[in-house]
Amino acid sequence: MKAAIVIPARFASTRYPGKPLVALRGAGGRARTLLERSVEAGRRAVALAGGGIGLFVATDDDRIADEARRIGAEVILTSSACRNGTERVAEAIRRAGIAPEIVVNLQGDAPLTPPHFVTALIAHMAGHPGTGIATPVLRCDAESVRNFIADRAAGRVGATTVVSDRLGRALYFSKEVIPFTNGRGVVDGTVPVFHHVGLYAYRPAALSAYTGWEPGPLETLEGLEQLRFLENGHPVDTVEVTAPGAAFWELNNPSDVALIEGYLARMGME
Repeated sequence: MKAAIVIPARFASTRYPGKPLVALRGAGGRARTLLERSVEAGRRAVALAGGGIGLFVATDDDRIADEARRIGAEVILTSSACRNGTERVAEAIRRAGIAPEIVVNLQGDAPLTPPHFVTALIAHMAGHPGTGIATPVLRCDAESVRNFIADRAAGRVGATTVVSDRLGRALYFSKEVIPFTNGRGVVDGTVPVFHHVGLYAYRPAALSAYTGWEPGPLETLEGLEQLRFLENGHPVDTVEVTAPGAAFWELNNPSDVALIEGYLARMGME
């Protein structure tokens, strides 16, 4: 296969235990688990790519594995020692004995991920053979920035923002709203904040290197796995994507359920 999409899912989330099994109601009122909606997002990406891509759920929890099998997803069981999704994806690839050219980490808490985000990453990796890891970024609208700032003001840890250099390489990722805007969503007629979409494409060699590094102080402070690459001098390409008429939000806290359900209703997603 030219690429493998792996959805890492764990039950023991610090902020929201059991969230892969949380039910989210769509536009028609039908409830589907977060995992099912994440798998559906992966299937839409596979269909858009036109084949040659495998789709797997990686977990160490029997409850999540059972739900994945119920919805017809292929499961790779991993150990409970994985400290984050990147480590789980790397272990899943090793255990499954597959050797794709590109490995995609589709976060299991982002059911609103448009399929073209995934295919844009795969295309970027294909066009830049020297790139070890790439991740999409989405310019926020004013509403998103206000939501980010409201989360921080309420003491909630929510979405991640990113700043990049002029070549599109990440300078830093943070749970704070960066760059500093002094509470404004629009500065000089534009929104300068980019939402980091929880999605990655790796070369197998980059994944292998990652598992050999210990978490650094920035990764530990922010709780952001991708900072391990930057702390070890490994560049991360950012790929700007757009989602006209769509909304993007991850499920990080219980309060996000209502927000995501509202977006599902707004976009007419069952």
